[in-house]
Amino acid sequence: MTTAVVVGSGPNGLAAATALARAGVDVTVLEAAAEIGGGTRSSEAILPGLLHDHCSAFHPMAAGSPFLRELGLERYGLEWRWPEIDCVHPLDNGDAGVLHTSLERTAEGLGADGPRWRVLFRPSETFDDWSSDIMGPLVRLPEHPLRMARFGAPTLLPASLLARVFRTERARALFGGVAAHAFRPLHLPLTSAIGVGIITAGHRYGWPVAAGGSRSITAAMAALLADLGGKIETGVRVSAASDLPPADITVFDLAPGAVADILGDRLPPGVARSYRRFRHGPGAFKADFAVAGGVPWTNPDARRAGTVHLGGEYREIAATEREIHAGRMPERPFVLVGQQYLADPARSAGDVHPVWTYAHVPHGYTGDATEAIVAQIERFAPGFRERIVGTAVRSATGFAAYNPNYVGGDIITGSKDVRQLVFGPRIGLDPYATGVPGVYVCSAATPPGPGAHGMCGAHAAARALRDLRRGDGRVAA
Repeated sequence: MTTAVVVGSGPNGLAAATALARAGVDVTVLEAAAEIGGGTRSSEAILPGLLHDHCSAFHPMAAGSPFLRELGLERYGLEWRWPEIDCVHPLDNGDAGVLHTSLERTAEGLGADGPRWRVLFRPSETFDDWSSDIMGPLVRLPEHPLRMARFGAPTLLPASLLARVFRTERARALFGGVAAHAFRPLHLPLTSAIGVGIITAGHRYGWPVAAGGSRSITAAMAALLADLGGKIETGVRVSAASDLPPADITVFDLAPGAVADILGDRLPPGVARSYRRFRHGPGAFKADFAVAGGVPWTNPDARRAGTVHLGGEYREIAATEREIHAGRMPERPFVLVGQQYLADPARSAGDVHPVWTYAHVPHGYTGDATEAIVAQIERFAPGFRERIVGTAVRSATGFAAYNPNYVGGDIITGSKDVRQLVFGPRIGLDPYATGVPGVYVCSAATPPGPGAHGMCGAHAAARALRDLRRGDGRVAA
């Protein structure tokens, strides 16, 4: 029987394992941590009964993932839940950009910019028809070239240029806050890509949370894998090739540098150089709060939103992203706030609610950004500080200790510059192949990139199965 080893049990590792097991491969997943999930873990971090997601929180790309949708994970307990409003970006004057799942409702709320928003994100109406084209390698012929051209043309632009399409600060800031998920200076090419992709998927699937925490995503995948005969071993660290059991297929859900460290001189020299030179981006500093009565937002829509982006006007967002990219900590960092309990009330303990936040900080930042996060929330929700009854933080360096894929606090596994966004860990036609027969990489360093969608793992597994069927031991360059 064909055997496979998957190193790492994040969503991509489990997706690769599930895809291989469905094809009849005997699969074992090795996880260094005591529990599975990578960035999709959740726990009662502050108070008993108060559930916090460790990293990944809202899931427009996972809910729309072609691979996850075909698995039927609802049979294993995965349930998506939606907040009343997906995302709000408040401004200092009390106004806000408001993002609804409904394209029409969002456009109506943007006033003079409604028609422009509607035109830009109209591809969401046919998202299911062509989503497989954007959730895979970009260097290939798309199945739906005209629709991809319609979607893809704006994504090539710098976010700062595309933002000029909008006349109002409300729309510019709303778009800019989502574009900032790329952790890149917004004046650079292709910085529109992640923002346009998230918003387009969100207008089809919303920004849901997983009931019971993001851990429910990987718990459901693990349950399916067990039904397929796959095995998961936790507390098993792979540091060298000699730690790997014999297998026909090996898949790494690891950052490229870690793959190079493990495989050593087994890698072709060119691949090894690319993996070791793989560039990581700025970091995240996370602060979870236990908040009595919730956050007292000045803007009423923010009180109903699953996600709140704090960065002020577009020009302020652009300035802070330039600062962190240059290695400087801004006084007012861009902050993301998650109010998952609005969609999933069981995460709260009575009137004390879990509030999830993180700030964009420089790569490897060793300082404490807690006060900067609190100040940003106070800016738009005076009185927040007095409602805090507990705090738990994870620094940028703490993120790297928590999950080695998050080098320097880089929670999206690699700088999404033009080369790495298009090609992944190395320039070539196949981003998943390592150049070693039977060995592949499937982390968020590969296309389509970060998120709990599992598509990187699904594509790596498909590549491995094609090579297996070919049966001649060759791996694409």
